[in-house]
Amino acid sequence: MLMGFLSLLLTVGQGIITDICVPKSLSNSWHPCKEKSKGVVEKSRTFDSKVLVSKCKSKNMDPFLSYDGLHQLHIFIFTLAVFHVLYCLITMLLSKLKMKIWKSWENEAKTAEYQFSHDPNRFRLARNTSFIRRHLGFWSESTILIWVVCFFRQFVSSVPKIDFLTLRHGFIMAHLAPQSSAKFDFQKYIKRSLEEDFKVVVGISPALWLLAVFFLLFNIDGWYSYLWLPFIPLIVILLVGTKLQVIITKMAMQIVGDGDVIKGDPVVQPTDELFWFKHPHLLLHLIHFVLFQNAFQLAFFTWTWYEFGYPSCFHRQFEDILIRISLGILVQVLCSYVTLPLYALVTQMGSNIKPTIFSERVEAALRKWHEQARNRVAKNHRSMSSTWSNTSGASFSLSHSSKHLQSFIDKIMLSPRNSHINIDIAGVKQHHQKTHSLEGVEEADINIVQSHRVLNHSIG
Repeated sequence: MLMGFLSLLLTVGQGIITDICVPKSLSNSWHPCKEKSKGVVEKSRTFDSKVLVSKCKSKNMDPFLSYDGLHQLHIFIFTLAVFHVLYCLITMLLSKLKMKIWKSWENEAKTAEYQFSHDPNRFRLARNTSFIRRHLGFWSESTILIWVVCFFRQFVSSVPKIDFLTLRHGFIMAHLAPQSSAKFDFQKYIKRSLEEDFKVVVGISPALWLLAVFFLLFNIDGWYSYLWLPFIPLIVILLVGTKLQVIITKMAMQIVGDGDVIKGDPVVQPTDELFWFKHPHLLLHLIHFVLFQNAFQLAFFTWTWYEFGYPSCFHRQFEDILIRISLGILVQVLCSYVTLPLYALVTQMGSNIKPTIFSERVEAALRKWHEQARNRVAKNHRSMSSTWSNTSGASFSLSHSSKHLQSFIDKIMLSPRNSHINIDIAGVKQHHQKTHSLEGVEEADINIVQSHRVLNHSIG
């Protein structure tokens, strides 16, 4: 939609844009090639403009963007959008392929044999557990060495079985009832969360379009941007992957810091404090930038090859082409198969859980329930002016229920570690059926929800 708007904006405003004049000295400094290089001029496809003469010629100036340049920009915008969508699809497919391995680990964690071998009442030395041995060593005493080790670790078994099971256990202990371990499908929850986050990744925000324009404008001869720009997404994705590994290591350090002896399996403490600026979602925006920048590089490469052929000032040597394509493939594989699955797992270790903890049917039913409560409150308020004495009690009751039901839906992501009330979806369903039907609540979602005690006094 945004791509269509930009294209329409360029079409409608082409007269205004081409009338923007800049001094010749400035326009000459913006050329991607030297004047002697005729690759662009000779091999560019010309745009038939019979009488479209720029007003800038009479002022001895050059247009900021010519009609031919606008036509080429239209083609590039379309090419960039196509490449970005293709990149996102490939990324999601490779990520799901990697996460498919986790399904067998999830099933193993629900077996009786696994529950027996991981007795929650057994005391053990923290440093003797597999998770701690993997993440702590002599190097964990130095912040610099931690980052160095975590940098290389992302290339070798970025998400091993022990990490998945330990983080799964920590998530359940922090956000759900302990007995949910044999019922809750953590892998499916991660998959739904990633699909929700993917809605952000597949889009192209105005800020990213502005960034694309910036890269185009500053593709100036002598800056060699065709050499260093492809390395930006590689550096960012390696930095994000290293940070995610550092977060897991710091959670292991917290376990040892709490005591040398633990009861049961190691329990990691989910918290936003471990993420940059206490915002786990910031990592998603960095991944989004990497995918867009990588798509931009290959889209620009394809577009310039189509417009100007080879060789040209955009493709001077075969080595330049090899660098761009190689880095594009490397970044795509790293982002899709390594970093994004690791992100999907580690960001569940934030302070809050996501609405995807519910199945789609349950979430829709709860929101429908809340909407019904709001409608009853509104209806009650309309009649309150004439029958205040008879309805004041009911109004308070409905307002109280609606208020806390909103709190239930909007704040269910808060950790219930400080709450002593376990709330059961089936119990809510049975209680609510006295007045309204709550369709779509599945038995599979039983015992996965904990929230505030006010839900016990919900709509009745």
